[in-house]
Amino acid sequence: MFATGIENSIPTIDHGKTRIDEMAVCGHYERWREDFDCVQEIGINYLRYGPPIYRTYLAPNKFDWEFTDLTFGELKRREITPIVDLCHFGVPDWIENFQNPDFPRLFADYCGEFAERFPWVQLYTPINEMFICAVFSAKYGWWNEQKKDDRSFVTALKHLVKANVMGMIEILKRRHDAIFIQSESSEYYHADSPGAIGRAEVLNQMRFLSLDLNYGRRVDSGMYQYLLDNGMTREEYEWFLEHRLKQHCIFGNDYYQLNEHRVFADGHTVAAGETFGYTEITRQYYDRYGLPVMHTETNLWEGAHGD
Repeated sequence: MFATGIENSIPTIDHGKTRIDEMAVCGHYERWREDFDCVQEIGINYLRYGPPIYRTYLAPNKFDWEFTDLTFGELKRREITPIVDLCHFGVPDWIENFQNPDFPRLFADYCGEFAERFPWVQLYTPINEMFICAVFSAKYGWWNEQKKDDRSFVTALKHLVKANVMGMIEILKRRHDAIFIQSESSEYYHADSPGAIGRAEVLNQMRFLSLDLNYGRRVDSGMYQYLLDNGMTREEYEWFLEHRLKQHCIFGNDYYQLNEHRVFADGHTVAAGETFGYTEITRQYYDRYGLPVMHTETNLWEGAHGD
């Protein structure tokens, strides 16, 4: 399977006042037929694609499927197989952000409604890059809730992963042979000096949190303490162990030149460039989860230009 994608990310900035809709930025809402033409012109039959959730999911049990019916009907007609991306870095205004404890249940309802309406769809990425979404929203303070503390990060992470698992459950009720291709950032942290080794070790455990929870794998002891210290209850943790859907999954990993980091003794990090490279880091994830791998996102640098 060789795929391309049309990104449907929709994070908010300015404390929820401004939404960055990538489909609007690139003109997809007006030129989606031309975009599908381009997919076919380069000979690709698989497309990472999904509806913009904030335009589609208007309120509990209220949906506007008009644009989705048009675009997915056309994908089906053209025999382009979608890998359906249902939540990409943002939620509708009425859900507010990833601190909302109702998000997993509400998102699961959305997944169920989509699968009911489009029963011919088999391939899904319910939530894109759960780890990065939680980090950027609740640890770096860049998007959505714009928090910068460990408790907010753990809250966002547990809600994102639970929503992903609950979404898979609802989809499987309607499509028993559904396949879930996680698109998750593959990270690595290199210690810059002996004084940075401890911090690098912590970060290299933390990078696995979203997938450990998603696949029902017990986290390392240090991460278990970290989760409980920052608001996850033992019952919440055990829920992930009891809802293990790994057998329905393909591990999709994203590798960019910014995915490797140098960690300094004072804790700050900078980009390390391609040090280990995709193959070595992917091997680390494969050894941990033992799942088939799809390389789901990347970039190339040519001179000063990135693609």
